[in-house]
Amino acid sequence: MPRTLTVATFTGFLVTAVAVLAGCSAQPAPTEHVEPGEATGAGVQLFQLPWTSIADECEQTLGPAGFAWVLTSPPNEHIVGEQWWTSYQPVSHRIESRLGTREEFADMVARCDAAGVEIVADAVINHMTGQNTAGTGFAGTAFEHYDYPGLYGPGDFHYCGLAASGDIEDYGSREQVQDCELVNLADLDTSSEAVRAKTVGYLDDLLSLGVAGVRVDAAKHMAADDVEAIVSQLPGGTRILSEVIRGAGEPVQPEEYTGFGDVFEFTYGRDLAQPLQSGVWSDPTLRDADDEYVRAQHVPSDRAIVFVDNHDTERGEAKITYKRGDLYVLANVLMLGDDYGTPVVYSGYAFTDRDAGPRADEDGRAQDASCAGVDGPVDAYEDGERTCVQSWTAIRGMLAFHDAVGDVHRMPGVESGDAYGFERAGRGVVAVNPGEAAETLEIPTTMPAGDYCDVVSGGPDATTEDGCRGAVFIVDDGVATLKLPGRTAAAIHIDAAAPPAS
Repeated sequence: MPRTLTVATFTGFLVTAVAVLAGCSAQPAPTEHVEPGEATGAGVQLFQLPWTSIADECEQTLGPAGFAWVLTSPPNEHIVGEQWWTSYQPVSHRIESRLGTREEFADMVARCDAAGVEIVADAVINHMTGQNTAGTGFAGTAFEHYDYPGLYGPGDFHYCGLAASGDIEDYGSREQVQDCELVNLADLDTSSEAVRAKTVGYLDDLLSLGVAGVRVDAAKHMAADDVEAIVSQLPGGTRILSEVIRGAGEPVQPEEYTGFGDVFEFTYGRDLAQPLQSGVWSDPTLRDADDEYVRAQHVPSDRAIVFVDNHDTERGEAKITYKRGDLYVLANVLMLGDDYGTPVVYSGYAFTDRDAGPRADEDGRAQDASCAGVDGPVDAYEDGERTCVQSWTAIRGMLAFHDAVGDVHRMPGVESGDAYGFERAGRGVVAVNPGEAAETLEIPTTMPAGDYCDVVSGGPDATTEDGCRGAVFIVDDGVATLKLPGRTAAAIHIDAAAPPAS
């Protein structure tokens, strides 16, 4: 019997569906068309931002700052509604949504590409809508729960008989996770050749508009073999980023999806938050990896997409979000300073109602937004106000750090009180102090002796002809001395040496 998707049910799932894994499963051999670590530049997720605004951001902020790619929200036609999650209930494969038209999407891709920034589109291919009653999509397409004329019909869906509700009730059951419905969302039978062909057609259409790759939403809810069968039909070099939430003791794990692309490593953000809140630096995420960059309960570094939070976790499990501005800066500094995975910064909007969508006009279209003049977090946001994390001085400075240190290994860390810091093998030093009291860290380094400009306080152009825009730190006799007030961070790198005194 059809069931109704409610706001409470949907958001409740987001809060409870994630937990920490107790073990790892085997990694399959990679396919030929996607190489591990092919693109490691830092990305940014611009959640629910219109295509026209993303294009402006690429030209004005992202390209100049050195972001390599943008993750957009889903471009498909979706159900009508004010909530953010309406974007994740597809009605058709038309590129027409509250975020913009097909023409605006194509123009965004072209303008971002010209600015040196690739576009990765969020692709919802596991399911269609969760609406029990017939309706009309944002672009005017009629639909029913299991009938999308010209696209999918009743024979294209799973009908789960494993749980009384038809929804996933037991995440310990692989069959339920991948064949039952995710909070009433009509679950596509991705083992079907007909479904696969239409899915490939949609992804090919996105690629024809110039996108570099796709985030596979809810990949965990499709068998890895099904996902691979779909993405293996895409052109060589297509970036595949699978969303596979790692859960304790669950049968479906991220390692199953690394053979054909990258995977979002949810454990990383969870582990990152722990020491920032406690000041106890014993967590494996911030301990030194071995020479092969293998960390317990993490996929290999060259397959990992890492993040502090995202659009789901900021409304659920994430302990550090934009709402904790100073700690949020520190968390992003650590992520961008680390040697594990490909980092993606998250930029969304403020909310008190976790279901709230972006600010919209009377037609339901998301309003354009600008981050001009924003250089850091603020004490209080109005609902709907953009956080503009991509524009923060510290974030742009750490992108310069990320580029300057390249892929050199992280060296053993140093602690002092609540503070922690480490060297990136002769290329840079990064440190954070989440505590209230000031701390001084003396971090062993092979960087040349001299004065260096802090890129966290000074940004990517911290070094000027006359000195430093922000703080200055000294490297002397193989030691970088960083004095940090409470709730601050600092980073120096080989290309940010202070000019010699005149």
